[in-house]
This record gives sequence, structure tokens and C-alpha cells, in this order.
Amino acid sequence: MGNRLTKIYTRTGDDGTTGLATGERVSKDCARVEAFGSVDELNSCIGLVLATANLPALIRNSLTGIQHRLFDLGGELAVPGRDVILAGDTTALEAVLDELNANLPPLKDFVLPGGTPGAAACHLARTVTRRAERCVTTLQRDERVNAEAVRYLNRLSDLLFVMSRVLCRVDGGTEVIWKQRQEP
Repeated sequence: MGNRLTKIYTRTGDDGTTGLATGERVSKDCARVEAFGSVDELNSCIGLVLATANLPALIRNSLTGIQHRLFDLGGELAVPGRDVILAGDTTALEAVLDELNANLPPLKDFVLPGGTPGAAACHLARTVTRRAERCVTTLQRDERVNAEAVRYLNRLSDLLFVMSRVLCRVDGGTEVIWKQRQEP
């Protein structure tokens, strides 16, 4: 790969544009840039979970692998027409989700984000995942996007929710169940 990042600032984006991996210059607020920017933000949120929480090995290893796939997804989105995320990536998320969820009590109500620092960081990552999913869906409306990318993000948000429930228990916290306002 070589030494690609020898100079961090280039000044090429000072006019409000950025370069895609193809070399094409686009506006920094175009749907494609919003999509891969949201995926980048999501990757940072997962890094926060990894740094914040006392994680069981299954969750730590899964999140580390997910960070690599998210970097792949960002690259995929930066190169129009490129497909990197595969159905097997989504299936792998489902396997971890099923394994973690099997030991949790069933939910009858909504859970408020929080519980413990690790669980709260997972909830934050989950909500950023949903935004990234919306951004990729918006891009998909006008341009060809790998449909598996949307499925992957959708499943990832589910997995992060389940991970938040597990982390709350690992750290000795309790889930706060939403208490709906009672109409007068």
C-alpha cells in the first residue's frame, strides 16, 4: 500500500468538495459523502464501546471484526459500483446476535438508553448505525448501492441493542424500562 498519508492536510477540500476514491470531486454534503461519513462516525462509536466497556471476548472480537467491515463499507461507498459487504457478513452478525440474545430475558417494554457506560456507548453506536442506514438508503434512491450494505447496517443496529443489554448485565447495571406517560 505504501506510505499514503505522508501529508495530512492537502487544502483540496477548502472549496467545499472532497474526492471520491475514483478521483471524482463531489460536494461534501452530497448523499454519498453523507453515507460514508456516517459509517465512519459509526466506526468511531464502536471504538468508543471497545475503549469504554469491560467486554466479554465474544463481544470484543465481534466489534473488532465489525470495525474492519465498516472500514470496508466506507471504501465501498467511496467507489461507486463497488460491492465489498457480502451476505456472509450479515449472516455472521446474526449468529452473534442469536448467541448473545439466547441468554437474555425477553423484553415486554422498550429499554431507555443507558444502564452502564458500556451499555450507553452501545446505544449511541446503535443510533448512529440507524442514521448511517438512513443515509445509505437515501443514496440508494438515486444511485446503485450494494443492497447487502443496508441489510448489514440494519442487522448491526439489532446486534448493538442486544450487546447493550448484555453489557448492562456484565457491568452490574440494570436496564431502565420506558414508562409511558399515562393520559390524564
